[in-house]
Amino acid sequence: MPQYLVAIQHPDGYDGSKEGEEMIRDIVALNKEMVAAGIRTFVGGLSAAADAKSLRRQADGKVVVTDGPYLETKEHIGGFWVLEVADLDAALEWGRKAAIACRTGVEVRPFIVVPPKYRAVS
Repeated sequence: MPQYLVAIQHPDGYDGSKEGEEMIRDIVALNKEMVAAGIRTFVGGLSAAADAKSLRRQADGKVVVTDGPYLETKEHIGGFWVLEVADLDAALEWGRKAAIACRTGVEVRPFIVVPPKYRAVS
């Protein structure tokens, strides 16, 4: 079955500690619903984008580490689910539920299916 990333978008400077109890309850309920449906393979929250470190390969082959997110944007991924569902329509339905529970934008993207001969571990 295909896997999809359902990513929560937070504005720059977002402070999750200021969220209300109602939203937290809604997200917990959504997680329980996903587990009960047997579709959630992973879930994780991310610290603030300001905590990120970006690594970039230079022309000379060296890698430079800098503070901050890789892309400078007004929104960042604040958390995500990896769901295993039948198709994009099913993933979008879960994405709708996530947008409602999290009270913010959500991005849904399919994972690329890597042929077995290219996988590091089979």
